[in-house]
Formats: sequence, structure tokens, C-alpha cells
Amino acid sequence: MPLKKSQRSLKKWTGQDWTTPSGKKSSETGEVYAPKAQIKRLKSTPKGRSKLARANRKKRAATRAGKQHARHGLHKGKNR
Repeated sequence: MPLKKSQRSLKKWTGQDWTTPSGKKSSETGEVYAPKAQIKRLKSTPKGRSKLARANRKKRAATRAGKQHARHGLHKGKNR
């Protein structure tokens, strides 16, 4: 029996290698946690680096406010 669309999406998501830009724990650095390929792509351009820096600022501010999740915008435009 074939997988449903949501199951295929979850399988793809779990197969990705997720990390922070520095490679350290997010709880130590306050950085966003994203797929390694996305971080590599963002680090390769000046515009991407500024997006990553902005996302990290939003993540740290949300963490200081006691929130578990931050709306940092890195996933904007993704079909979810």
C-alpha cells in the first residue's frame, strides 16, 4: 500500500540531516535548527547570511521570552 502524502513528507523530513549554523547545540548558542543543506545554501550568499542572522536574533529573543518556537521566517514560502 503506498504512503499518503503526509507520510511521504514526514519520511523526507526525518531523512534530512538537521543542525545549527555553528554545529553546536541550539540550547547553548540560541541558533536556529534547520536542514544542513539549507544552512549551507544560506551561508553561501551575503543575502542568505543576513537572513540567517535575522533568524538567529528572532530565535534568541523568543527563547529569552520563554517561548519554545520562534517565527523566524526561514521556512517562508515552503509548501507545508
